[in-house]
Amino acid sequence: MSAYEKQRLANIAKNKKLLEELGLSKPFFEPVEKPRKPQATAKKRKIEQIEDNDSPQKKSSRTLDASSDRQNSTLRRSTRNRGKAIDYSAEIISEDYIPDSFKAGIRVTKNTGPLGREDGKRVHDPKKFGAIPGIEVGTWWESRQGCSADSIHAPWVAGISGGPEGAYSVALSGGYDDDIDDGYAFTYTGSGGRDLRGTKTAPKNLRTAPQSSDQSFDHSFNAALKKSAETKKPVRVIRGFKSTSNYAPTEGYRYDGLYTVESAWMQKGLNPKGYLVCKYLFKRLPDQPPIPVRMSGGD
Repeated sequence: MSAYEKQRLANIAKNKKLLEELGLSKPFFEPVEKPRKPQATAKKRKIEQIEDNDSPQKKSSRTLDASSDRQNSTLRRSTRNRGKAIDYSAEIISEDYIPDSFKAGIRVTKNTGPLGREDGKRVHDPKKFGAIPGIEVGTWWESRQGCSADSIHAPWVAGISGGPEGAYSVALSGGYDDDIDDGYAFTYTGSGGRDLRGTKTAPKNLRTAPQSSDQSFDHSFNAALKKSAETKKPVRVIRGFKSTSNYAPTEGYRYDGLYTVESAWMQKGLNPKGYLVCKYLFKRLPDQPPIPVRMSGGD
């Protein structure tokens, strides 16, 4: 057994013990992901679309209407507006947003919760603690862009969103090999310790670059989570399909509710030179809907 594997198993055993000490209160029943059925009207809409294609006049009219909708839509994001102030008081969120691929019956999903938006102007400020109005636990998105549009987790890439008063949200998308995710509690590894300049062979492969220094609680993301461990302010948690946890969705990104950071500490990371990493222990707040269990084999 390699030194890496020995260290990984030792860290996992330690993390499992920490989770057990929290006294997890899992519900007696945990729902299993079920495919979302396509709408009954899908076939009819598809036929109507084919009929429309046979008529040049209708096709031209439809193209003009679509162009007009794009110009008048308030749900489109433009790079020209990047960096401008956002008016969170404007109630422009669309109801029951469902991508065309689902409406047409082309795709189904195993996520049973409501589907969030994938684009558009934010209605609420993501830099707040606790739940986002109108976004229920179990809501899911096809991309991180959607999570950001609905203010659940603002960054498109970073796993931690926070400020001086603590963390607002975190994303679980694979994590480190020794992290444990039992759904209602999990361990989480902080940010930093990697050379963001990349290498000659992988100049853009920054997030997966090898650990080259110790992580630190001075890092803004790590400091935010450490502050949350002190204040116990709730942190929103989303899980992504890249995670191997039984509680992760098989598709997209799902909002799994509010958690508190129970503790923060430093430990030796899983890297050849033993650089230190920041670790955190999360526990789910009670009285929230149960988290669906991933279907076996990712089917």
